[in-house]
Amino acid sequence: MDSRIDKVTAMSSRLEYSFFRSLSGSPGGLVFNPWKDCDPATDLSATAPGERLERLRAHFSVAARCILVGEASGYQGCKVSGIPFTSERLILAGEIPRIRTDGRRLSSRQRPWSEPSATIVWSTLQELGIADRTILWNAFPWHPHKPGNLQSNRTPTRVERELGMPVLERMLHLHPKATVFAVGRNAEWALQLVNRSALPLRHPSMGGATRFRDQLAAACRLSARAPRSE
Repeated sequence: MDSRIDKVTAMSSRLEYSFFRSLSGSPGGLVFNPWKDCDPATDLSATAPGERLERLRAHFSVAARCILVGEASGYQGCKVSGIPFTSERLILAGEIPRIRTDGRRLSSRQRPWSEPSATIVWSTLQELGIADRTILWNAFPWHPHKPGNLQSNRTPTRVERELGMPVLERMLHLHPKATVFAVGRNAEWALQLVNRSALPLRHPSMGGATRFRDQLAAACRLSARAPRSE
């Protein structure tokens, strides 16, 4: 029995190592890598990428029951915090499970960065009582931006989205039993390509907050009625 547990643990460690290592392989060009690149205009110090990576590791240190997958990292959220759908303001307020900062900031902005979608997502997870067992990710893990402006967002190109697929697959292999949600059409497309079934959710931006909350709440009610094997 101990030998079997050791093998499972070793396999899990290899999958985790492969996943985090793959994060360094961002495509370059108009793409910022939150866990490798430093933005002198907003990062407080050159240690910010490494600290973002440590926060992401802490975020993933759970046996996830739910995974919400979005499209790409945004400049007000993951680019600064290192965690998808998560803003600096929420982290500093102590509202993100497993993330402890002792008040240390990673950005030099006078006011902590805040992202509307992040606020909606985390408030919904907390209201539904699933925040502690949920992890967040993006189909394209890095931050695509417009030319000459790191503080901007753009839709990843098809080629860029395809480059994010191996990372998405590695992340999903870490949590094979989790229920996966596709937040938005591009996330749904990506999950179909890697053959992982997912429940579609309206993206909370652009007036989609109410529908996002209602869809996730309905899915949680259905899940609560179904038997679960740990």
